[in-house]
Amino acid sequence: MPVFDFSAAPEDSKQPECTYTTFQSNEETATPEKPILILDNAKRQWQHHSCGMFTNPVKRTSFEFQEEDGTFSADILKIDSRFVSLLKWLGENHINVRLSGQNRAEGYAVYKIREIGFGGGTKLSAEDGFLQFMIERLLASNAPAEEQVDEELEEMGDDMKLTSLQSITDFMNCAGRTLPDNIRLWARRNLAVARSHEVSPEERRHAQRALSIMMNIQWKNNYFEAIDPKEARRILDEELYGMERVKQRIIETIIQINRTHTLPAYGLLLVGPAGTGKSQIAYAVARILKLPWTTLDMSSINDPEQLTGSSRIYANAKPGIILEAFSMAGASNLVFIINELDKAASGKGNGNPSDVLLTLLDNLGFTDNYIECMVPTVGVYPIATANDKSQISAPLMSRFAVIDIPDYTPEEKKIIFSKFALPKVLGRMQLKPEECIVADEALDAIVERYADTTGIRDLEQAAEHIAANALYQIEVDHKQSVTFDGPMVRKLLD
Repeated sequence: MPVFDFSAAPEDSKQPECTYTTFQSNEETATPEKPILILDNAKRQWQHHSCGMFTNPVKRTSFEFQEEDGTFSADILKIDSRFVSLLKWLGENHINVRLSGQNRAEGYAVYKIREIGFGGGTKLSAEDGFLQFMIERLLASNAPAEEQVDEELEEMGDDMKLTSLQSITDFMNCAGRTLPDNIRLWARRNLAVARSHEVSPEERRHAQRALSIMMNIQWKNNYFEAIDPKEARRILDEELYGMERVKQRIIETIIQINRTHTLPAYGLLLVGPAGTGKSQIAYAVARILKLPWTTLDMSSINDPEQLTGSSRIYANAKPGIILEAFSMAGASNLVFIINELDKAASGKGNGNPSDVLLTLLDNLGFTDNYIECMVPTVGVYPIATANDKSQISAPLMSRFAVIDIPDYTPEEKKIIFSKFALPKVLGRMQLKPEECIVADEALDAIVERYADTTGIRDLEQAAEHIAANALYQIEVDHKQSVTFDGPMVRKLLD
């Protein structure tokens, strides 16, 4: 049956079918040559300005023209992939529109869509502001990646979110004892509160919100599949230069996981100067473990309540950052990257944020004040970074395996600049290696210039500056290539 029942639809209207194909476009302005969509004009030539209504372009792919001599339907032949969702929305909401188009060999090329009001249809706004806002935004957007239609993929529910009480109830009935016992019992109690008329609307709203958060997290066990150490080493070599001691410690952790199929009892604490790649190591470990990851910046945490959430007795109550991390990851197994752990003891609120971290790191479970339920943390692997371990409390230090990361030597910095930093920047600027050449004496000058700074961030900025200068000389001075010597680099970076 048709998606919509148009009272003026012609008797010979087609059954629902998909007639259109999508095309990729990054044009910022629609024209008859670069239209938004193309309609069939084989049986009738359409006017430059034509009024009517879209039907749903997922099933019945047509536009109903309201002409002086009646209503006529034209199939949609092609749609700019950026506009598929918008046209579907226009059809589902019965929005009356005026098309501006041109009859061409391939069909009626529509390059402008305006909202109008007639025939009792929905009118969004007197100024037509929203529709034009959306069209301008879509024209300024990049074309989405093409999706391959697969009947099996269409049935997957990965994007499903449990928000209504009915969907939450159905999920709990179907999941049964696959949920952890404490969460299953907690969910029953909160479902009773959410349905009760003996509590305030605020309490019901909080209970439903808490249920939605907890039921959308996939509660996994603490069993981990074996990880290929060779693949882990390849990822580490790809992400990091040198740091053999660090890499060996990570590979040791992987081998331990392969033997026990559980995470180690202690996370990693990476201590070293700024810019030495501590966060990059953490991201590499998450990639090796094939787990989602989340970051927690302790320098921005001033109050423990930011981590533990607020009680539901407050109207504006909400979960804490830790529980929100589980919610964003959608799973109970994740890598928790705690940046600047040495700042954790400097809380300015009503307590010490580091005390909250202790419960998270003990792997005994974490309780959020808003959710009021213990969340299992056996699948959480914490990786912390710090610049000064003397500022970290002894209880926190005891929860980690500490790895000291020294600064790079001058020889290591030369290799990092020439083999990693500069090629990465040249690739981003679409410069060939032979177009920007850094001589050995220039390389010595770069390392000497930043000898007093830690890490490699200054080297990366120097590579950016040198590559940009080479690009300038090639484009403006029409040079074929640029070779940087010592004096040129010193002058450029001073």
